[in-house]
Amino acid sequence: MSGGGGVIRLLIADDHPVVRDGLSSMFARDPDFEVVGEAGDGAEAVRVAETVRPDVILMDLRMPGMDGVSATRELAGRGARVLVLTTYDTDAHVLPAIEAGATGYLLKDAPRDELLRAVRAAARGEAVLAPSVAALLMNRVRTPAPGPLSQRELEVLQLVAAGSTNREAAASLFVTEATIKSHLLNIYAKLGVGDRAAAVTEAFNRGLLTPRPPD
Repeated sequence: MSGGGGVIRLLIADDHPVVRDGLSSMFARDPDFEVVGEAGDGAEAVRVAETVRPDVILMDLRMPGMDGVSATRELAGRGARVLVLTTYDTDAHVLPAIEAGATGYLLKDAPRDELLRAVRAAARGEAVLAPSVAALLMNRVRTPAPGPLSQRELEVLQLVAAGSTNREAAASLFVTEATIKSHLLNIYAKLGVGDRAAAVTEAFNRGLLTPRPPD
């Protein structure tokens, strides 16, 4: 059951052939996924993505030549969905990758099910963060309660709670889908959560959102 109802086409960018092989064989075992390309550095990832048009690009950060952050910026600028998959969860790695437009940020020690779930979410354009990354971002942006969310972030969350997709929310607020993703990442960080459903639940728990009365 992939997000769009079809097979999710993947490009794997990592400078270690063993890692690429391991990921390829893992996804090959699931009929929801098809690995349509591999790359050993950022420049190759950009080139291959242009040719094979994957739904999601799994991107390592530390690669020779063009690194993962530069490649992510280039690819995200073209509307590609980049899911960072790395061993590093420090400020110096996380923040540049997210600012470059990564759809999500996962660590290589993530369990298989979590990785598959994250790729499905990324294919739908949803942001996904490893728990340690969500915690790191939360510490960066933590503000005194109450009301840690800006007015615009609350508007985004209200639309998400009502079932809007990123694209629909962007249309409602007259902004780009990338802007909605950026707001969502800030919301996740401030609420200390890793996905949309948890953000909505936490917002209700904190009284930031109130259930709408039935019509």
